[in-house]
Amino acid sequence: MMKEDNLTLRLKQYFGFDSFKGDQEAIIKSLMGGSDAFVLMPTGGGKSLCYQLPSLLMDGTAIVISPLIALMKNQVDVVNGLTEESGVAHFLNSSLNKQAITQVEEDVHSGKTKLLYVAPESLNKPDNLEFFQSFRISFYAIDEAHCISEWGHDFRPEYRNIRPTIDKIASSRGEKRAPIIALTATATDKVRSDIKKSLGIVDARDFKSSFNRPNLYYEVRQKASEEDADSQIIRFLKQHEGKSGIIYCLSRKKVEELSKKLQINGYKAAPYHAGLDTEVRTQTQDDFLREDIDIIVATIAFGMGIDKPDVRFVIHYDIPKSLEGYYQETGRAGRDGGEGRCIAFYSPKDLKKLEKFTDNKGEAEKEISRQLLEETKAYAESSVCRRKFLLHYFGEEYTKENCENCDNCKHPQKTEEAGEALLAVLKAIKAVKEEFDQSYIIDLVRGRATDNIVRHGHDKLPEFGGGMEINDRHPTIWNPVIRQAMIAHYICKDVENYGFLRLTPEGRQFIRSPKPFTVVLDRQFDEAEDSAYGNVTALDDKLYKLLKNLRKDVARKHNLPPYVVFQDISITLMATNYPITMDELLQIQGVGQGKAKKFGAEFIELIKRYCVENDIQRTDMMRVISLPNKSQKKLKIIELIDKRVPLDEIAKSQGCTFDELLDDIESIVNGGMKVDIGYYIDNDEVVDSDEVADIYEYFRTSETDDIDEAIEEADVYDDEDGLTAEQKTRLVLIKFMSEEGN
Repeated sequence: MMKEDNLTLRLKQYFGFDSFKGDQEAIIKSLMGGSDAFVLMPTGGGKSLCYQLPSLLMDGTAIVISPLIALMKNQVDVVNGLTEESGVAHFLNSSLNKQAITQVEEDVHSGKTKLLYVAPESLNKPDNLEFFQSFRISFYAIDEAHCISEWGHDFRPEYRNIRPTIDKIASSRGEKRAPIIALTATATDKVRSDIKKSLGIVDARDFKSSFNRPNLYYEVRQKASEEDADSQIIRFLKQHEGKSGIIYCLSRKKVEELSKKLQINGYKAAPYHAGLDTEVRTQTQDDFLREDIDIIVATIAFGMGIDKPDVRFVIHYDIPKSLEGYYQETGRAGRDGGEGRCIAFYSPKDLKKLEKFTDNKGEAEKEISRQLLEETKAYAESSVCRRKFLLHYFGEEYTKENCENCDNCKHPQKTEEAGEALLAVLKAIKAVKEEFDQSYIIDLVRGRATDNIVRHGHDKLPEFGGGMEINDRHPTIWNPVIRQAMIAHYICKDVENYGFLRLTPEGRQFIRSPKPFTVVLDRQFDEAEDSAYGNVTALDDKLYKLLKNLRKDVARKHNLPPYVVFQDISITLMATNYPITMDELLQIQGVGQGKAKKFGAEFIELIKRYCVENDIQRTDMMRVISLPNKSQKKLKIIELIDKRVPLDEIAKSQGCTFDELLDDIESIVNGGMKVDIGYYIDNDEVVDSDEVADIYEYFRTSETDDIDEAIEEADVYDDEDGLTAEQKTRLVLIKFMSEEGN
């Protein structure tokens, strides 16, 4: 084996570094000594060096199995830039023509190529097997190894066939197989176990780096609507002019729309998704690395292996499908140790859309997706330190109570004593023999005799309804109690078995000897009074609080819930832009002519007085330029509603689903415009009139516009072959907001 000082010299020679970082040196020595290795190292930790340096020093050619063509190109360029010789690194994938493939094969056979990047599909292709059997392989590096596991965030079935192909290559040469190093930035213990089993390296040495990235700031913002999120992003970019960043969207359509919107608002942005030509994607990636563009708007197809150290922000326009994906994508910010702001937009409605994506999957895959989404939901809604939550998810303990670099730590919520609630939960878990998930346990302690609970006979247990009195006082306490009990090690979740909750030894001890247990309640994203905006996006917190108090007074005077007067996004923007005339107020998101006339005068007067008393120097209000086609679509919808065309027919004519149409109408109404859909829902064939009256009355008296809560409280049910409970409730909320608020 190469001496330690020689290894450091080679590091300096090829990469220009004076010393190794973290476990890099130990990993390289292990690999060069012929051992298998599993490397769990966060994005920016220097994973690629762990196989690039040994490939240059060992006999033969290293095979790097990588999932994305863009990643391969980027890394091949980096390695070829390390030496004066050409062809030291190559990639072999479907993008190459016959001549290019011949060149790769010649360079490999001549011994010139030390590093060959291949897609798993290329490695496993029978036509390529003879080529891989024709040269000496120094080792195999499986990059982005989480793709092997169905519990990972980017499962690729072809990754499951890697080990059988490696065995075929070794047996044909009559040699012992070359060492395997598996590398990933994100893996829970379950994913790590899956990877090692699939690759046949269960005895491999583990190298696990800390997941903590102290320089990254984590924040979750509520997304009231797409227009709201667009405006918040443009305001954010205004405050971070010229900085480099990535914005992730779930759909290609949104990627295209948002990138165009950023461009017409003066930002150097470009779209990136799998539907674009390879040449276009490559050019966009190069432009980003060369800083010809500042912002990439992308699907998750972008970013793996992109070595850009000064990405200053990563924004998730939609909440991600898993925390593994979220962590890896946020890890692309601040890789140089400098500023890295990670902002995710969250709406429970988006979560429901993600759940619908799994409808056509098999039962096992659907269950995995459901559990991963549950974890994402918990992260978004939790008020505990986001760093503590993330590190706990990846099996790492974070001992500080306040990281001082996330929204929850900068703006802590009040704590609640919950020892009694925890005891009820722990007893319920024990009573059902630790064989049910979180939602079942919550129903049990609340005393809800669901069909499932009755079928199992658990409504007869003494623990059934054990938390009813607590529930009357604190109906939203159960999720935070269970989530924070996991972090405190009283409960663990068995991911192998449908997310069943299990008691830990500490949990059993708590039952025997209860003690105080403090929790912070979750954020209620659909409740105007408790949304995240005040703490996160209002530039003038003092004014924000004054405006919220005024909103309460105005709501009381008009006998309306506060959210009907102005939504939180409107109050937030008022506390950011200081509108002091009616024209300026009308520029605020969610303020239309009706709202402005009905409620606006008092708000304008308060802001005007506040600016004088506090010597506020107002800047011109920032205008966000919208895409014309979106405005035209909404105008068309308004026109068709004015003509009293049935909503299901409008949806067909606009080429969208009924739910997507409701999204658009909600956006119109939340924008402050009055829309009369009474002709559609005041019809017993569409929605029962008594049901409409009950839902309407619920919204009139409730402090929240939460759809799920309304469905439960107003006893709304799906109609057979008709509208769902959610659709009916949304329709009535649109009617209510339009009539009472606009």
